Order: sequence, then structure tokens, then C-alpha cells
Amino acid sequence: MPSQILNDGSGAGNLNNAASLLGNSPNCITVKTAYNGQIIITTINKNISYEELCYEIRNICRFPIDQPFTIKWVDEENDPCTISTNMELIEAIRLYEMNYDSQLVIHVLWTASAFIVLSQHSRRGCSPVWKCRAE
Repeated sequence: MPSQILNDGSGAGNLNNAASLLGNSPNCITVKTAYNGQIIITTINKNISYEELCYEIRNICRFPIDQPFTIKWVDEENDPCTISTNMELIEAIRLYEMNYDSQLVIHVLWTASAFIVLSQHSRRGCSPVWKCRAE
């Protein structure tokens, strides 16, 4: 999976140029991943499994193998939606394609951040946040 790391706040024009430099094939999706103050532009196969996505995220964010983390994508209403299963990933990719989005935007949170999000959502009565775990 080719990638390019950009600092957060580097400008939308730069992000779009970075995505085009990675090359888009019909079977690839451009992914804009926000993690730890950085924006990482990558491409993934649109048939990627949830386990393969977790592996790729673990590599680009340099997580240890046993570090749990949360993956969220931003839907067309700018709401964060957790990806924790193949079905949720397929739905994110389906909506990405249906809306002709230029990139799939995801945010990655490691455990400490995820617990903060979890506690904020719990107070609002929302469902819990699930995390990728090493098998």
C-alpha cells in the first residue's frame, strides 16, 4: 500500500495532489488517515478485509502488534462511524463509491484516546467503541 505522510493542516490542495500522485486504479480506493496530528494518504484495494485493513493501519501508524486501536470513518453527514467488522468496512466502501467521494476519510485512535471517546459516548448513551485487537 503506497502512502504519503503530510502534517495536519497542510492544506486541502496538497492532500488532493498527494492522492493523485499515488495513482488510482479501478480496484483501489484513496484513503486519508488522520492519526496523531498527521494525515497519511494511502491507497487500498476496495476488496480489502477488515483484518487486512487493521494490518495496514498498524503498519502506517507504527503500532505494536498487541496495541488495540479504533478505526472511524467520516460519513456523508460528517458523522464518525466505527469500523470494527467486515460488514462495517464494506458499508463504508459502498457509501464511498455511491457518493463518488474522492477519498475515504478515516481517523485512528489508539487505546488511551479510544477510552476518552468511549467515556464521552457512554455519558451520552451511545454504543461503545470497539477496537482492533491482535489475534
